[in-house]
Amino acid sequence: MESNGTNNLERENNFSLKSIASSQRFIAGLALVVLYLLFFYLSPAFRSFTTLTSIFDSVYYIGFLAIGTTFVIATGGIDLSLGTGMITAALTGGVLYQNYGVPVWLALLVILFVGILIGIFNGFLVAKLEIPPFIATLGTQMVTLGLGSIVSNVQTMNFPLRSGPEGYYKSLFRTDGGFPTGIILLLGIAVIMILVLNKTKLGRYILAVGSNEEATRLSGINTVKWKWSAYIVSGFFIGLAGIAYAATYTSILPGEGMGIETNAIAGAIIGGTSLAGGLASIQGTIIGVFIMAVLQTGLPFIGLQPHYQTFITGFVIIGAVLLDVMKQKRS
Repeated sequence: MESNGTNNLERENNFSLKSIASSQRFIAGLALVVLYLLFFYLSPAFRSFTTLTSIFDSVYYIGFLAIGTTFVIATGGIDLSLGTGMITAALTGGVLYQNYGVPVWLALLVILFVGILIGIFNGFLVAKLEIPPFIATLGTQMVTLGLGSIVSNVQTMNFPLRSGPEGYYKSLFRTDGGFPTGIILLLGIAVIMILVLNKTKLGRYILAVGSNEEATRLSGINTVKWKWSAYIVSGFFIGLAGIAYAATYTSILPGEGMGIETNAIAGAIIGGTSLAGGLASIQGTIIGVFIMAVLQTGLPFIGLQPHYQTFITGFVIIGAVLLDVMKQKRS
């Protein structure tokens, strides 16, 4: 009996280790370490502190977008308006600050509010009107792309410099000495959202909607409400990303933003969030975002031009989706 118990325990331990080793989050984490060490080995210039801060600077706003869109993808949806929405929100705050003399703290709150409005609008189209998420958010992408140019009158909007009297908010993301404090903020918010996704009614119902929307509806849960909530969460993080973008880049240009959503969505998928819905990981999303950032920062150091970066990034995304498809088939 004791021998059987020992054998059962060994099998359970082996199964547990096998499950961890085969999880997409574990694979993504291992890939991140290998990728960073590869660039570190191939390029002495990559080893500088400046390069590390460049990686972190590109992670802040993409990371916030990716956390938000993780909730949307968990419902089986998609949000293509992330990038253009972020830029439009930042431009709106910039107009108020630059053209109307609004205090910077109020301009930042407006950026957050505009992001939330975009999420509410997307949720209304998808959850209430039942427009397919791809079509609805593609439309919102075009609307926000044009709206940003209209609001700013196709003018570049400038936020205060770090050295200026109202540049204090930039210290949330980097100190005067160059320390990337924004990474602490990003990871802190990520921890909170891990708890929200896994320990609250909001997270559980969003995952339930993504897993089987009809069964969830028949069980008496208001699926419209919770699907809409996922897009509002995404909208909140669009606004937060707009604030991070304004802190990272002082000047905001109209007509930007298209393509940024690709990195955020890719980060979530690489980290193990399933496009089919019902399965999501904030931890994995953060790892995936770092993979994208290390790729984009590291490839120029080994002599690859931007078109090669796009080419390689495309294959990374395809590989992540392929892993997700294979995992769905096995289950």
